[in-house]
Amino acid sequence: MQLDFNPAKIKLIIGLGNPEQGHKNTYHNAGYLFIDHIEKHNRKLANRSLKTDTYMNSSGGFVKGITKKKEIGPNSLLIAHDDSDLDLGTYKINFGSGSAGHKGVDSIIKSLGTKDFWRLRIGIRPTGIINRLRGRKKAGDFVLKKISPKNGKILEQVFDEISSCFEIRI
Repeated sequence: MQLDFNPAKIKLIIGLGNPEQGHKNTYHNAGYLFIDHIEKHNRKLANRSLKTDTYMNSSGGFVKGITKKKEIGPNSLLIAHDDSDLDLGTYKINFGSGSAGHKGVDSIIKSLGTKDFWRLRIGIRPTGIINRLRGRKKAGDFVLKKISPKNGKILEQVFDEISSCFEIRI
């Protein structure tokens, strides 16, 4: 079931990533980077956002614990994470979709016992003529690489766009 996204109904935004210093500023930590952006640019929204404190692939326990503690239902939850199936500079917001192979999302679905929560899928797949000529890269070839300054600016623009939809409707 696909619902219309209403940012005003989101009570908690959780960014997925890996807390280890070596993962800082990598594509796989796009969810963490989005939360960093919110904390820097949107104080009102920062009160409703946080990062997991565990590794991506075991995010479910953290999400289940914090939603139980804060008494927040899954349909009021937005999980922000990287998506290697989407091009860098794009994003999608979905409700009730499967994990599509994303192990962090899979962990959350298993822990919550439902896939009925919102997902902010942040595109990280490299684009451009060189990538089209060489063929589709496997996610493992780039997700743990450091984000270049150029691509960091692209992500910041995406984060600004996403944040603006919250500002309009909060």
